[in-house]
Amino acid sequence: MKKKYSLRNIGHALNRSVSAISDEIKNNSVKKKYDSQKAQHKAYTKRHSASFRGAKIVAHPKLRSFVESNLLDGQSPEAISGRIKHQEKLLPNVSKDVIYQYLRSSYGKIIGLQLKKKKRPKGRQKLAELKDRTFIDKRPKIIDKRGRIGDIEADFIVSGRGGKGIILTIVDRKIRVGFLEIIHDVSIDEVHKSFLKIQKRFPEMKTITTDNDILLRMHKTLEKLLKLKIYFCHPYHSWEKGSIENLNKQIRRYIPKGSDLSEYDKEYISLVEEKCNERFMKVLKYKSPEEKLKEHRKRKSNTKKQHQNVANKK
Repeated sequence: MKKKYSLRNIGHALNRSVSAISDEIKNNSVKKKYDSQKAQHKAYTKRHSASFRGAKIVAHPKLRSFVESNLLDGQSPEAISGRIKHQEKLLPNVSKDVIYQYLRSSYGKIIGLQLKKKKRPKGRQKLAELKDRTFIDKRPKIIDKRGRIGDIEADFIVSGRGGKGIILTIVDRKIRVGFLEIIHDVSIDEVHKSFLKIQKRFPEMKTITTDNDILLRMHKTLEKLLKLKIYFCHPYHSWEKGSIENLNKQIRRYIPKGSDLSEYDKEYISLVEEKCNERFMKVLKYKSPEEKLKEHRKRKSNTKKQHQNVANKK
């Protein structure tokens, strides 16, 4: 700069972009003059003061309590950040990056949480050849658009090698509320009974979208039992039922892949279901599936009462 070189020439000499040189001069100048020693000290001071952005959480007891309790409850940093921004108006906003940095700090170690991802081997399972299937190409458009509550996706979580039992999992495509049923003695009859149990708990059920599992080879019988239509994904197209794949991913946090499902009782499965339905979801504006289901049922109940009042007046 003393030699009056252009920013472009300085960037070329230092192997940096013109914008990087411009930002350095703009951000680290003192009284509109750039001095290398003062700039170095100013940059060091900025880095030092910003080295722990999670200090915002530490400084606010209620915010810290909310963040820590929900982290321990299985909520993701992104979900917690979104929940605070959209639903918890009394708490100061905090970004997911700040929560991640808080987790990596000594405070994160205190609450015993770790950020680790497991590597899992990839593999494909042979699918059953089912007869008389109706594929999702023929689903009504309202299902594809997630336009109503009651259109569900279904799947099975299976035991690892040497284990016994499966879990029937279903999720509503619109509000993402999930239901789980443990099946220790695996058979088609038990699968049908489990679907009926879930239907009693979720009478809103209108249609099912699922994969080509051998346990669904009597799907026509199941349709008659449930009095609804079943649609099948194309073979090896798991993304066609992305909502249930996402729910299964959440379930794996509590029931690791390869587990022997015969070791899990109904109480534990109910607890896992509860945890999955309490998570804040961006697609629901950071409300939980449980909250959305309660809102729907309350709204439906109020509408029914209004219709009854109108009928009584007539």
